[in-house]
Amino acid sequence: MEKLQLNETLKNGNSFREYIQKHSNVDPSSCYQCGKCTAGCPVSFAMDYTPRQVMRMIQLGMEQEALSSHTIWLCACCETCSVRCPKNIDLAKVMETLRIEAKRRGMVAERNIDLFADLFLNSVEKYGRVHEMGLILQYNLKTGQFFKDANLAPTLFKNSKIHLQADKIQDGGAVKRIFQRVKTQGGEG
Repeated sequence: MEKLQLNETLKNGNSFREYIQKHSNVDPSSCYQCGKCTAGCPVSFAMDYTPRQVMRMIQLGMEQEALSSHTIWLCACCETCSVRCPKNIDLAKVMETLRIEAKRRGMVAERNIDLFADLFLNSVEKYGRVHEMGLILQYNLKTGQFFKDANLAPTLFKNSKIHLQADKIQDGGAVKRIFQRVKTQGGEG
């Protein structure tokens, strides 16, 4: 990370802070950097910046750094950070808002994670639930890992953990209506 001219960065970062606040319903300036979010995060060991550091980037208006970080894609959305926060800041919602904005701008730092999320949602939209076998096959084909975890297939089939055909839920129309409503409200579904 390069040195910052704090006054200039703060002045230029107002619109980014306001954008995050508007779309996440979280006021980033209310974070006082205690670090409880980071201390409880089960994935922080793998992140390039800790959750606390990402919040500080937002406070300082460091838009490019926050949106291009791997942290926002590695967040497991477990909400441990949000539960531990003494200021009741929903940091998981902030991470989600950052992922959506990064994707909108084509700044996806973890393409496989983004691909997996898209395939997962497509499966749920199509069948009303996840078809694990289809998800695994599509993910492996699209990532070029054709035989990844193929050695696990016999055991998974034997124990009925995956099936060749997708099971559909009884009222698949309800799930389709949920996805349609999200799309009409501006979401990608």
